[in-house]
Amino acid sequence: MLVYFWGFLYSNYFRFWLKWILRLLTRKCELQRVFDGSQAGAQRALSKISAFLIKLFTVLTFKVLRNAVRVEEAEVEKCVRDVMKEKKIDQKDTGFKTNLHISLLQISGYKKLYLNVENLRKVPYDSDNEEHEEQLIELWNLLMPHENLKARITKQWCDIGFQGDDPKTDFRGMGLLGLVNLVYFSKHYTDEARQILSRSNHPNLGYSYAIVGINLTEMAYSLLKNGALKSHLYNVVSGLPQMEHFHQFYCYLVYEFDKFWFEEEPESIMHFNQYREKFHEKIKGLLLDCDVILTLQN
Repeated sequence: MLVYFWGFLYSNYFRFWLKWILRLLTRKCELQRVFDGSQAGAQRALSKISAFLIKLFTVLTFKVLRNAVRVEEAEVEKCVRDVMKEKKIDQKDTGFKTNLHISLLQISGYKKLYLNVENLRKVPYDSDNEEHEEQLIELWNLLMPHENLKARITKQWCDIGFQGDDPKTDFRGMGLLGLVNLVYFSKHYTDEARQILSRSNHPNLGYSYAIVGINLTEMAYSLLKNGALKSHLYNVVSGLPQMEHFHQFYCYLVYEFDKFWFEEEPESIMHFNQYREKFHEKIKGLLLDCDVILTLQN
């Protein structure tokens, strides 16, 4: 009760006067003080600033500031000028302007990336779609370059970790996103993908490579959806995060999960969900670090 009372006093009375005194002493508004000490393009500092801005903008009453975090890329420059005008910040303060510009790109870009990923996830695999079929065949050729696929529907698909004769049934949950992730990893990290596929056929510790890959797509998607990837993405790119950055994070998950699985030495594949959740908790813990970057290097 006492904590609530002091919180009420601070929010409604003390905070206003504290901000007023600090502005009087420093001749800078709260936003400028937040950016003080950061360097333009310093990804680690910007990750903290961006996280602060999200919280800050949710409580500010000015419409221009509330709209700032929802602005489109083409409108960011104008939005920065509007914010500086609203907060009476000198337009010549290039350091503040640059940092705010980058932070707004990161915040709005994260939301746009989620929408792009979600839209791809919603696309069902269609065996009548030539592009979908080409990607599926490409996956096979990347992973099994010395073995020809005898037919479109064949038990050979089980050799790369699908459940049955027709892989399309395994893409139901993650749609085309699951296939795109598998192809991306196989194309950009071909040696690693083939090595992991080989390890997944271990007689005692083996697992279904493609099925686990699709499961890790769901993990990457859920972490993006709930905002857990913000610090990682803000550190990776000082601007708009792209689909490429999501795919790169997925590649990290595939590579690290394989290591994790063999280090844990599960008794059988029947315990997959238990170890999958343990790995998920490990990744969520890593993502709590404001300086985190979880990517593989070519």
